[in-house]
Amino acid sequence: MTTATSTSTAIGTFTVRPLDPVEDAPVLHRWVTHPKAAFWMMQGARLHDVEREYMAIAASEHHDALLGLLDGEPVFLMERYDPRYVELVGLYEPEPGDVGMHFLVAPSDTPVHGFTRAVITTVMEHLFADPATERVVVEPDVSNTAVHALNEAVGFVPVGEIQKPEKKALLSFCTREQFTKAVAA
Repeated sequence: MTTATSTSTAIGTFTVRPLDPVEDAPVLHRWVTHPKAAFWMMQGARLHDVEREYMAIAASEHHDALLGLLDGEPVFLMERYDPRYVELVGLYEPEPGDVGMHFLVAPSDTPVHGFTRAVITTVMEHLFADPATERVVVEPDVSNTAVHALNEAVGFVPVGEIQKPEKKALLSFCTREQFTKAVAA
């Protein structure tokens, strides 16, 4: 189980904590069914579908979900997975220390400049806080150009398109060194 971590930014203090699949389901349900979350592919999910999905993740030894808070308020979801067993099995050759990641920022009617970049930076800091993490792997939809630009801003390098059952994805990697260099720039 992942412990809570904090990152202070100009926007406020981000805290990452383990997700409670039942208690946090109403918040997640609002997020994953929002039109801005189309790439999350849960637009038609009902509350119990969200609970069931995150209960399965909580039960997995190779996948976990965390809730991100800004000054105590939920603002993002992150998932960490072992690509040897989840999401990318047979689609690339994993290396020791690879960690897969998904993140979703809560929809907002009042955008804050730099907010999403602060979120992904917090996510990456959390992942690299584990000394066993050597490289973060992502596989967003090829048409999600906004997240491609955001990934690139924190050091991800695309390596090519892969076909997953649910989408055509852009496989990208970010090493600890690439991340450190990108956020220092």
